Amino acid sequence: MAIKLIALDIDGTLLNSDGEILGSTKKAITRALDKGIRVVLCSGRPIDGLTNFLNELGIKGSGEYVITLNGALIRNTDADIITENLVPNSFYREMTAFGLAHKIPFNIVDSNSRIITADHNVDPMIYRQAYENNAPLYIRTPDEMPEDNIRIAKGCYVGDAALLDEWEPVIKKKFGKALNVMRTENTFLELLNKAVNKGAALKILAEKLNLSSDEVMVIGDERNDIEMFNYAGTSVCMGNGQEDAKKAADYVTGSNDRDGIAEAFEKFVF
Repeated sequence: MAIKLIALDIDGTLLNSDGEILGSTKKAITRALDKGIRVVLCSGRPIDGLTNFLNELGIKGSGEYVITLNGALIRNTDADIITENLVPNSFYREMTAFGLAHKIPFNIVDSNSRIITADHNVDPMIYRQAYENNAPLYIRTPDEMPEDNIRIAKGCYVGDAALLDEWEPVIKKKFGKALNVMRTENTFLELLNKAVNKGAALKILAEKLNLSSDEVMVIGDERNDIEMFNYAGTSVCMGNGQEDAKKAADYVTGSNDRDGIAEAFEKFVF
């Protein structure tokens, strides 16, 4: 069955190691769009962290879609919310207290792309997170944030790989019954609504567009892409991808620095 929708992860997939889109990738995506194939960016980033890439690729309008914040929100590219599954606001206090007690940098990202942390000693990694996503950064304790004034898309514990390796099982034990605890990168451990992952969001979007899973191809590189791999009829992992992701994919293409997306498009789309 012909592929009619291609879902692309961003970091480590659409972007090369310099954070740029390769020329070969742009050409492949333009060719797909010209053939009427939908290209959907599917990322852990908020919408404000995707806008520049959407503009660069010419993906725009109310009839085009993005999956943001690891599936918590589906939007059209005019930024209108199509679906959202949020974290109960009461968890801001609980997650913040855990992070402060164990000296693990923590923040939330709300549905409007705002990053909020309670720690006045803001970790450099949180500053980087805000910068890379064009996101405003606020310092607010739970007492300074009325529970009816935030809409939490996800919580983020950040730190070097060794720190998160140590605390990931503890955080999963504490929060895993109520929330989906997901290691999205070596330096990010995210907490989302229990129903949220990229694959679930992609299924919702495909059904909205009257597409079957066999008409969907996904390309990614990390563990948080595996649910997409399991859903789609065609799944491709980048050559630079995480080993579990490679094992879950139908095909391993070239790396994000060596025309991996163009290779996958040539093999499965054109």
